[in-house]
Amino acid sequence: MRNTTISLILIAALTALAVYIVLPVPHPEWLVRSDTTGKPTPLGLKLGLDLQGGTQVMLEADVPEGRELQPGAMDTAKNIVERRVNGLGVSEAVVQAQGDTRITAELPGVNNPDQAIETIRSTGQLEFVDPQGTPLRQGMIINTTNKPTAVQDYLASPGADPNLTPYGEQLFTTAMTGDVLRTAVSRQDQFGQWEIGFELTGEGSDKFFNYTSTHIGQPMAIVLDGVVLSAPVINAAIRDQGVITGQFTKEEAGSLAIQMRYGALPVPLKVVDVRSISATLGADSVRSSVVAGLIGMAAVFIFMVLMYRVPGLLADLALLIYVFFNLAIYKLIPVTLTLAGITGFLLSVGMAVDANILIFERLKEELRGGRSPRLAIEAGFSRAWPAIFDSNLTTLISCAVLYVFGNQFGASIVKGYALTLGLGVILSMFTAFFLTRTFMRTLLSSRTQRDKSAQTLVGY
Repeated sequence: MRNTTISLILIAALTALAVYIVLPVPHPEWLVRSDTTGKPTPLGLKLGLDLQGGTQVMLEADVPEGRELQPGAMDTAKNIVERRVNGLGVSEAVVQAQGDTRITAELPGVNNPDQAIETIRSTGQLEFVDPQGTPLRQGMIINTTNKPTAVQDYLASPGADPNLTPYGEQLFTTAMTGDVLRTAVSRQDQFGQWEIGFELTGEGSDKFFNYTSTHIGQPMAIVLDGVVLSAPVINAAIRDQGVITGQFTKEEAGSLAIQMRYGALPVPLKVVDVRSISATLGADSVRSSVVAGLIGMAAVFIFMVLMYRVPGLLADLALLIYVFFNLAIYKLIPVTLTLAGITGFLLSVGMAVDANILIFERLKEELRGGRSPRLAIEAGFSRAWPAIFDSNLTTLISCAVLYVFGNQFGASIVKGYALTLGLGVILSMFTAFFLTRTFMRTLLSSRTQRDKSAQTLVGY
């Protein structure tokens, strides 16, 4: 009885937490995620392209004529692009290789496609350059010892402004590159201006300190892909961390921070195709799918009560808690929901019902064999477990195979289905054997209920 009481308290606490996470109410900062600026974002369900629309971008390796791609370069570029789009706040973005030279990225819910494109295609080569007494200003295109073709590449672009390239023939010395950085994040200063705060690696700290300590009072240009971002004056030696300023907008600061955090692409990429994708299902279809799911679950609840009476009602309570557990996990991970993912979730509800049916039918057999209700419950749960575990294990193996397949080949629909079904199966075993069992033990905790007939207990 003491163990049952402790279990009930634990169930109540977990249920209260799950309901709190699921409800659209303010949540503490330690419970929510942060965007690229470090600002907490509200917990919410993430929807896939088919439910909320988004942007699809196709990128192609822009290799100069006569050069060949290095082995593994596109795989590395794909991984970096994936990290960058996730840094934009695009959860479960689908980034996959297309052939040997192309990458496609599907970005659910992206509001600014142009900014996203610029973020994922930029090579992000950050340099700290010695101006050598030249008054460099923001927006200038310069050649550096680490990237000597920046001006030529810029002038070859359509609409290039030659006024931004007064030092096309001069080669500036690169003091350090972006590999000295440990991390970078966009933020607002005390005056509300956007800036990028950065921290240095152990080796980078020494390099930065050695350079800045000998150039106090002199400017140091901060250059990204040959473009001068700013050229602040070094006021003191910098060892562990610093700040990049330059009249950034929120989007510009966030984009630059992502590029600095996730490194340079091993190969330049050009945009081949951009498509804005609307929600393929539409609001009415989504609403109809939700209504159909609710009707199906209501039918299951009614069936359990009619077939198993009070235990069926307790199983329904466990299934309701199971739904809240699933939704809470979807928000916390977060899981991007597509129509296929919702299907996997609803299927897992049916499997949770199957587990309860196996348990209750086994319970009936124990009662027919002459066991008391208390012993019949314990035996029913224990003896139904092997069959439930084996069937759920085979389902989990199938989910793992589907998830790996979807991950390798960019089949996001398959991946989402496998993820929601797998999570649901694991939780269904927990609810059937912990929640329902605890509720049944509580039901028989009083002497009055222990003396009731087996027919009243399970309709036997």
